[in-house]
Amino acid sequence: PRVIAEKSTLTEHGRSSVEYRFRHQDGTYRWMQDEARLGRDAAGGVIRPAKLWGDTSTTAVCALITKKLGGPKAAIRQTGNLILPGFTAPKILWLKRHEPDNFKRLRHVLLPHDYLNFHLTGNYFMEHGDASGTALMDVRRRRWSNAAVAAVDRNLADWLPPLSESHEAAGTLRAELAQQYGFSPDVVVSAGGGDNMMGAIGTGNVSPGVISASFGTSGTIYAYSSKPVVDPQGEIAAFCSSTGGWLPLLCTMNVTTVTEQVRALFGYDHAALEAAVAGAPAGAHGLVLLPYFAGERTPNVPDGSGVLLGLNNTTFHRGPLARAAMEGVTMGMNYGLRRLAQLGVKAKEIRLTGGGAKSAVWRQIMADIFGVPVVGMEEDEGAALGGALQAAWCVARREGRRGAKIGDFTASVVALNEATRCVPNKTNLARYRELQGLQDDLSTAVRGVFARHRVRLHQ
Repeated sequence: PRVIAEKSTLTEHGRSSVEYRFRHQDGTYRWMQDEARLGRDAAGGVIRPAKLWGDTSTTAVCALITKKLGGPKAAIRQTGNLILPGFTAPKILWLKRHEPDNFKRLRHVLLPHDYLNFHLTGNYFMEHGDASGTALMDVRRRRWSNAAVAAVDRNLADWLPPLSESHEAAGTLRAELAQQYGFSPDVVVSAGGGDNMMGAIGTGNVSPGVISASFGTSGTIYAYSSKPVVDPQGEIAAFCSSTGGWLPLLCTMNVTTVTEQVRALFGYDHAALEAAVAGAPAGAHGLVLLPYFAGERTPNVPDGSGVLLGLNNTTFHRGPLARAAMEGVTMGMNYGLRRLAQLGVKAKEIRLTGGGAKSAVWRQIMADIFGVPVVGMEEDEGAALGGALQAAWCVARREGRRGAKIGDFTASVVALNEATRCVPNKTNLARYRELQGLQDDLSTAVRGVFARHRVRLHQ
């Protein structure tokens, strides 16, 4: 279906988050934004600006929730995930501890696209996919976790919406909005979901065997599973998909944020950045970037910052620095890809989406570091396409096609762009494996230093 998209940006504490509004040709609406949280009072009013997923100020309360649950292993047993700063549960407890007056007003908890669905329909609604990223859900059983909810507040269970299947509609357009925009009040508002859940649909990642990677502000790699995939170490998020299955996912917080800062530092446009990277050899003469500019989520290093190893007279130039940035963030994602493989989710090919996937030089670096072919999509805004396809699926089932499956829609629409395919260069692959080991060791070695350095910065 044809989709009209409008985009806006929300900002808090210097961190930006993109929000999309999709209007389908038939009038169906789909909204999407990444993991933040909107608290609403009894009258439905927004209490405060949402704390976005990349905000790591909730690190201390993560430890409190984890302790209440009985420790990290118990948290994974109760929810399927560790309690991490990006999730919703610690953001609610942070509000309770730091802004008690605002917390007293809290009566409804919604993710951003749920709030937009509420605005459009008047219904409080949440689907399994995005709800699985709250750390309040038992992802194995696809229901709220009583233990996790109680660890935040005894009243929180009353403030969470009921959970629904992702093919269900949030409702129909409110009469006053239908009149304002000139639509029928029978227009269906589909469930929606998070950006990665929609990206999975938009890249055809709706059945086992497909792996997708998104190279945007943050980086994610994920794969559909017909059963829960829970990491006993908690490094891979045990999410649900927005198609009725599960979506084990790794997330790194630093991808194009890093390369864009390097580009801005040198005054490059995107073509000049590509040329600089292409002009430096694979491995950037041994220069290794630990790209934790905003802390890191996989591995969980919220106090982290960027570190360069190997600066010398050869590497302290634009080309090696630019290449080390691209290589560093890609090796950061490869850390999680290797963990996925250990859990039985092994890549034979990776489908790409996001801004970073548009770079030919970067795609080759991805193939060389991941060790498998990578390929872009004909529609490179995979999440936008996924939103449209999910809406079409919702309407089909609502109109009586109860046997309709999401794969019926992706099969006829989603297509690979074979012109973008890159395969690993064996020489570069061996070089990157060595550098990957150095980055891994560097990350482990400096974690104690990060904490001491963060204290110093606060002083």
